[in-house]
Amino acid sequence: MGPGAEGAGRRWAAEPDFWQRIAEQLDTALTVIDTAGRIVAVNRATELLLDRPAATMLDADVHDLLHRGPDGGRIPRDQCLLLQALARGTAARGEGDCYLRGDGGLTAVSWSASPLTDDRVPRGIALLFTDIAADRGARRERAAYTSALEDLTERLTLVAEITDVLGQTLETDEALARLGRLLVPRLADWAAVDLLVGSGQVHRVAVTGPAGRDASREDWRGPVPRTGSAALSPLARVLNGGEPVLQEQKPEPEQKEREQEKKETEKEKAEQGREEESARRESPLTAVHGDFLRTVGATSVLTVPLGAQRQVTGALTLVRTNPAHPFDTADLEVVGDIGRRVGLVIDNARRFGRQRAVAEAMQRNLLAPLPQPGPLRLAARYQPAPAGSQVGGDWYDAFELKDGAVALVIGDVVGHDLTAAAGMAQLHGILRSLAWDRAEPPGAVVDRLDDAMQAVTTVSMATLVLARVEGPRTGPWTLRWTSAGHPPPLLLTPDGGARYLEAGQGLLLGARLGADGRRPDATVPLPPGSTLLLYTDGLVEVPGSDLDTGLGRLRRNALALVHEPLDTLCDEVLARMPPGSTDDIALLALRLPAP
Repeated sequence: MGPGAEGAGRRWAAEPDFWQRIAEQLDTALTVIDTAGRIVAVNRATELLLDRPAATMLDADVHDLLHRGPDGGRIPRDQCLLLQALARGTAARGEGDCYLRGDGGLTAVSWSASPLTDDRVPRGIALLFTDIAADRGARRERAAYTSALEDLTERLTLVAEITDVLGQTLETDEALARLGRLLVPRLADWAAVDLLVGSGQVHRVAVTGPAGRDASREDWRGPVPRTGSAALSPLARVLNGGEPVLQEQKPEPEQKEREQEKKETEKEKAEQGREEESARRESPLTAVHGDFLRTVGATSVLTVPLGAQRQVTGALTLVRTNPAHPFDTADLEVVGDIGRRVGLVIDNARRFGRQRAVAEAMQRNLLAPLPQPGPLRLAARYQPAPAGSQVGGDWYDAFELKDGAVALVIGDVVGHDLTAAAGMAQLHGILRSLAWDRAEPPGAVVDRLDDAMQAVTTVSMATLVLARVEGPRTGPWTLRWTSAGHPPPLLLTPDGGARYLEAGQGLLLGARLGADGRRPDATVPLPPGSTLLLYTDGLVEVPGSDLDTGLGRLRRNALALVHEPLDTLCDEVLARMPPGSTDDIALLALRLPAP
């Protein structure tokens, strides 16, 4: 077969309906049953064996329609092994059961059932069955075929689960931890992952073993000098772009063999020691990996690259310790496929990490230092999203204006990527210019920002609050503000009052108010000793909780901290956030002097 034919075959196997066509062409009857015991799919072999069109079987109760005793009588449901397996969500086998054909006759069948799950949620069961009366001489061959098919199904299910689970995170360590839990003990007794890192080194980042293992066996994790391309060990070859490797390991010698080894001559031992020392000097990676395999008692080992041949990011090693159950070439193909998928996830995670670092650095560097105007005190915090989430466009700003007022800004650019961070920087600069240019109400400034945004920025939509703290240097002060679709500011007073300033609400930036639209302004006096909090939605919105709950939590936490120093209040408000947040947070706090 030429390279072109092989490539065409791989493309055919990658088509979305590939496995559906395989099931249709099987000469073994295949029926899929849902959790209620109803038939949801059959292949052509089922129709032929039972002499029933698919339309007469779909949505029928499989037990009532097919299962009969040898005399043709119905079988009580509580005696049906298939229904019991369906209820438990376990695999089951049977031989000699009778199924009712469409012509009224009975067919004795040998059957095998495997549970079907979707993200660990039971979905039903797959039933394979054959006519044992038609060809009893072929039962053993068919049973072997059925077992192979079940094994293939299990392997394909494992690959699908790994693809789904790894796709749920962009954090490399979490992805590799999930990988180990999926592979051990379903496919291997031990799993190890080595990644290529800078400075010409290999870093063993994950070792997963059986439950109850000796934790000291995971001490291999750490950096090891990378060997050159001429290294002969399977791990070194794979890391240097070689093909996946299946190798058989000799088990540790039994007691008698150990005693025999003690009788070796001193010359043989010396020669062996020199050879081992030479190997260690030549290849530290080979020595460390060899110690790992010997210590766990490896009898069969698979080593596959993570990623494609031209873009190898590391290697995955799987180990079995039972000599009676070695890996085979089918395992090698499946694990090779897993390695390619894991390599892609790691590459994406690294790319994401670089982009995230750039975006976070951009945000921090563009958040200007806060002024300390007269007796007023300001504090702010920016908290990036957790490591597995994307960086957003949250920002804050505060600056003094020409007329002596102090401008306060909190905003959130729609989006969670480097573009959102860049858009935040654009709005930051333009809003400062517009606010400084004219002494006008906040609503008018934001109107002008909305008009200019589409033309001079890449931002499509954003929310913000722009406020002015007005008054003589010694007070009293008034807050004048407008909100473009942003969560309301929280005003805390020394007497224990706390209220959200919900007036001044307008549409978010980019929603286009129209020619006659004018953003509203609102004003409120600021009592001496009061504290004002401006924040982004990440502080009050947590997955699994509604907005009212988040606003109530912030009110309670802030009230409990109202007499603390402003920096302490900001730190503690963030520290008391419940776990599970996936968004970044900006927080700006103002405190007036006490009377």
